[in-house]
Amino acid sequence: MSTSSGGLQPNREELLQMGIRAAKAGNTDAARITFQQILSQDKRNERAMMWMAKIASTKAERKKWLNRVLSVNPDNETARKQLYRMNHSEAAKQNRVLLIFGVVSGVMIVLGIVIVVWLFVLPH
Repeated sequence: MSTSSGGLQPNREELLQMGIRAAKAGNTDAARITFQQILSQDKRNERAMMWMAKIASTKAERKKWLNRVLSVNPDNETARKQLYRMNHSEAAKQNRVLLIFGVVSGVMIVLGIVIVVWLFVLPH
């Protein structure tokens, strides 16, 4: 560990490694605290932001961190691909819902026409 102001304190890289180990061990609370500590010292630390995205508890939080990464480094392909996948999967889900709604609506219209024809047009 590096020394700073007379005491032993981990430097940013050591903190990052501690956070990564905590995240990989499933201790997301400790990892989150560690990455936030890094980001309080270095608001543009891409690696800490990527790990914050990785351990995010919601999609909205994950998107927030990935967008922050891209604001710091627009060329970060990993962040760009992850955001694309998230947006693509949401769009696909919405398209499935619209397709199902369209099919159900179509069936209901055809059924309505059949009932009207049967009741009013066909002789009984």
